[in-house]
Amino acid sequence: MVKVEGISSAPSTTVHLVDLSLFYATEGGGVHTYLTAKSAWLRRHTAIRHTIVAAEYPEGGALNAGTNNAVTVNALTENALTARTDDQAKLVTVPAWPIHHPNGYRLPRSIRSTVRTLEQLQPDLIEVGDPYSFAWAARRAQKVLHCPLVAFHHSDLHQIVSRRWGALAARAARAYLRSLYRGFDLVLAPSRYIAHQLRSMGIQQTCYQPLGVDCSIFTPQSRHPDLRLRLGLPHSARLLVYAGRLAAEKRLPLLLEAIERLGNPYHLLLVGGRPSTPSAQVHSLPYVRCQHSLAGLLASCDALVHPGDQETFGLVVLEAMACGLPVVGVAAGGVQELVDARTGLLVRPASADALAEGIAALYTLDRAQLARQAREKVLRQYDWHIIFPQLLERYMRLLTGEQTQGAALSLATE
Repeated sequence: MVKVEGISSAPSTTVHLVDLSLFYATEGGGVHTYLTAKSAWLRRHTAIRHTIVAAEYPEGGALNAGTNNAVTVNALTENALTARTDDQAKLVTVPAWPIHHPNGYRLPRSIRSTVRTLEQLQPDLIEVGDPYSFAWAARRAQKVLHCPLVAFHHSDLHQIVSRRWGALAARAARAYLRSLYRGFDLVLAPSRYIAHQLRSMGIQQTCYQPLGVDCSIFTPQSRHPDLRLRLGLPHSARLLVYAGRLAAEKRLPLLLEAIERLGNPYHLLLVGGRPSTPSAQVHSLPYVRCQHSLAGLLASCDALVHPGDQETFGLVVLEAMACGLPVVGVAAGGVQELVDARTGLLVRPASADALAEGIAALYTLDRAQLARQAREKVLRQYDWHIIFPQLLERYMRLLTGEQTQGAALSLATE
């Protein structure tokens, strides 16, 4: 029996939930955070068995410290970076080929091997976190398993294809997604922006399901008061932070240009890698897996700046807000749904000038009030203890055979 407060439609036997995602990688970002947090929450609060299927998860690499301006990760954090959050999840891997990607993603060698793995696991419900080979494997396995299929659309494939190859390729991507998701009982979208996009493609079983954050980890109390000293900066330095992948869609060159234009006393802590162009104003660290360590870095800065305009959600924005940081983001993608005038500033996308103006304007506002309001918003709407019961309710409706779409979509407009 699955017992979760507020959820009454639980089945009488133990449920086995299986998640598949190519994005559960060495440096998997938001999807990795979501899946490991889900495993930990399900284990603490339910009797649900949870298994993550990944593409030959590679060991090592993510926690190696890099340097810039003679600063290392270990010099800036008090928590051990060797902590493995995925120790909380049961992980099953399938043979895979490495692909050229900075986050260590791998491509399964065959759909057939994934299908065999799913048949051996005998899940009661399958959730797929990418629209690629794992999704097709889940559809094939479902013909034997006869269990509900859920897709979580973490990757904005349509927008990626459109920007890289134009309108014709974008139409092909829309047709591909319609064909793929036709075989799924429910398609989850992490933002209203993505939900609207999927419904416009004719994928009507789409519902809005935001992600969340662990507010007991990401908290203002994680702050390191001597971070500026350790970076070699004066106490008066205006210290901003960006954390995430250095992929093209994150628009990091715009942020670096904005920081350069602002000049002293503005500095940027770049968590996720080293920029190709060194700067005395930019202090870089490699990807930080340990959430306690990341929280400490975020909470020790003045504000998060996020220049990306293609985010399906923007989990690091929530993590920063939970740490009591106001945010300067762009009015595009999923980020614009998280940031408002009470929690930060939104500027026009694709503009270094707009980013610089927004950053400067933030320091004219009451940042302490913005910080309090940012954390209050996360506590009220996005703590995992709020998000996972929403998600579990959707699962239970599928497992008990209830009509999902109308009931699930009721949360999309709240």
